[in-house]
Amino acid sequence: MKRMRTAEPWLRALTERTFAENWRGASPELSGGRRLKIADATHVRVSGSSGTDWRLHYVLSLPTLACDFAEVTDAGGGETYSRVPVQPGDVILGDRGYCHREGVAHVRDHGGDVVVRLNASSFPLLDEHGGRLDLLATMRTLHEHEAGSWPVRFQAHGREYAARLCAVRKSASAARAAKERMQKAARKKGHTPRKETLELAEYIFVLATPGLDDLAAADVLELYRARWQIELGFKRLKSLFDAGNAPNRDPDAVRSWIYAKLLAVLLMERMGEESRLFSPWGFPLGGRQPLEGVQGGVRRVPERGSLPSLPSELLRRGRELSRRLRERPRKRALQLTGLSLLSRIS
Repeated sequence: MKRMRTAEPWLRALTERTFAENWRGASPELSGGRRLKIADATHVRVSGSSGTDWRLHYVLSLPTLACDFAEVTDAGGGETYSRVPVQPGDVILGDRGYCHREGVAHVRDHGGDVVVRLNASSFPLLDEHGGRLDLLATMRTLHEHEAGSWPVRFQAHGREYAARLCAVRKSASAARAAKERMQKAARKKGHTPRKETLELAEYIFVLATPGLDDLAAADVLELYRARWQIELGFKRLKSLFDAGNAPNRDPDAVRSWIYAKLLAVLLMERMGEESRLFSPWGFPLGGRQPLEGVQGGVRRVPERGSLPSLPSELLRRGRELSRRLRERPRKRALQLTGLSLLSRIS
């Protein structure tokens, strides 16, 4: 227990170093040099608690689903784009928890773009003429289930930012289910949702920043669907590593516990990727050296372009093993052919 309390800086440093030394490098790029990422957070409960005690903020890159950023905060650490490192060309997907004007402005100021589910109550929009956007009246102009888009603006940090509102009408069954969830949540809080709020539940609307203006409204909505992948990532974390629970209440020990699980996830991702790209000569070229080159604590690396001489007996055994492996499939095929002929004769 004492070691767990004092291990948090060490485990955090290992996790950050693993991020920095990730041999895969940057996340795959979309057209135009853009990289697709998903941001979200999940709660962590300590032993004996029924609420949120800590939060694990997580960013995944697509399509590899590799962890791109992680941070552990207490329950007061809210979901916001402002805590996510942004590079020019990043496209970060987020749910309504990330729909804050300051956070979206942070991504835009650093050269990135967002596709975020709009939270109408906390993210007021302006129309192209500078007046307040009537969201419900705008949604009513949609025809059937065709996707629509409208240029909008929002204010943050004393400036105005351009954006685009993309929306589509839900199917009848999806709209009914959304209204039922909204009414159930309202009953628990002891109030009744307004008629306009229930009508807005019939639509899906997301906000996209100008770097995605080359995409049609339907393509932006399809892009937002990829955000569900991070929910699957959290499910793997919680089911395989029990990342949603900590065994005690000590803050230092809890942080150590979470960082240890993050480190295990990162190492497993690296091992899985390297095994998928296994090299038959036993080590990756271009930087890493074979284990045979390290003896007695001293690195003995052969010069580039030369190979260490091997004993003749070792070479002979290697050739013999290679010959046996080549002949094994042929012998097996002959045995199966013989068995099939015998069964036909009998």
